[in-house]
Amino acid sequence: MKQRIRVVGIIKNEEGVLVFKRNRGRSEAPVFWELPTGKIKFGEQPEEAMARSLTEYTGLSASSVKLKDVVTFLAPEGASQLSNLYIVYELGIDSKIEPRPKERYTAYKFIKDLSASNTRLTETSMMVLEIEEGKVTSGHTSPRDTANSVTINVDGASRGNPGPAGIGYCIYDHSGQIIEEKGEFIGFATSRVAEYHAMRRGIERAIELGYKTVRFISDSLMVVNQLNGIFHVKNKDILPIFQDIQEKLEQFEAVSFVHVPRTQNQIADHEANVAIDGIMRKD
Repeated sequence: MKQRIRVVGIIKNEEGVLVFKRNRGRSEAPVFWELPTGKIKFGEQPEEAMARSLTEYTGLSASSVKLKDVVTFLAPEGASQLSNLYIVYELGIDSKIEPRPKERYTAYKFIKDLSASNTRLTETSMMVLEIEEGKVTSGHTSPRDTANSVTINVDGASRGNPGPAGIGYCIYDHSGQIIEEKGEFIGFATSRVAEYHAMRRGIERAIELGYKTVRFISDSLMVVNQLNGIFHVKNKDILPIFQDIQEKLEQFEAVSFVHVPRTQNQIADHEANVAIDGIMRKD
């Protein structure tokens, strides 16, 4: 499977989020806007590629480049699947300098309210901004699959680390409606083991329900980055669970792992803690 790796930047101020109009090339091509995006050249670090792309395509210079997240998703390309990995940065710029779009872009503007804007954004920029605003939905997991696509939020909790541990998950359909939410007690475990158990249970439940296109949401950056192949798994306590997950993922047609702040994962967190509370009250 081919993989596309890109860097994408978020620039925000009181006017909103800065987006740029893509050069249409052919006059009949549709108009799309996007966050500043670029490729990583050979020998570059991702943050270097972000700063270079910003200057080359927008005429702006980054005063700060801060890693925010990593977004991955699968999308069809011809007869095969293309794995997309976007490294997201928060960018600081000099507010006194006006953008000068060139080559890739022809214009710029600020979007104040994503939900109220009629700006046609690229799929990736829409996904990144939805995560930024806490409006993570399954609509962009695969733009060509809706009825059989879901989003599953998962979370693990441990009281004592290690201590009594629980897992929780919440399943959303393609329109954002909750299909199922549940928590389970898993015994004594560390928080990182609980996070992996939660991810595995979410994957198992997706398989049981027959879903083929799934976006998994977790507030554990370690779990997301390891499943995205950015970090290696070295801990013996989670390696067997990680390997089991890899085998189960073969049953999906398209899958992605996305990290969100804990504040955007409250239902799964609540279910995990309710499961622990239920056992502790019995004791």
